[in-house]
Amino acid sequence: VQLQASGGGLVPAGGSLRLACAVSGRTLGSYTVGWYRQAPGKQRELVARLESRGELYYIRSVKGRFTISKDNTKNTAYLQMNSLEPEDTALYYCNFPYSFVDWGQGTLVTVSS
Repeated sequence: VQLQASGGGLVPAGGSLRLACAVSGRTLGSYTVGWYRQAPGKQRELVARLESRGELYYIRSVKGRFTISKDNTKNTAYLQMNSLEPEDTALYYCNFPYSFVDWGQGTLVTVSS
């Protein structure tokens, strides 16, 4: 199974980005998928989770600003990030919370103040 995250970049505070995670080797629609992030000097944390049956979960700091979704026809998961804050700066990854695979390289999001 391979995960290819993309869409990161440098944006000013208040800006938006849409991350994509292309999945190969596993059928995305059958699994719960999550977006994680790791800020410098901090542990990796789960940011958002989309259960296989459709339930959504967000950490409090991103609720109302981030939206997780997926396109099963493209086998790709997305994270729409709006109203970005400098505290959102991190390396972002996708993975399967209940059946982890190799993390891949992630995609870097940098939010300037």
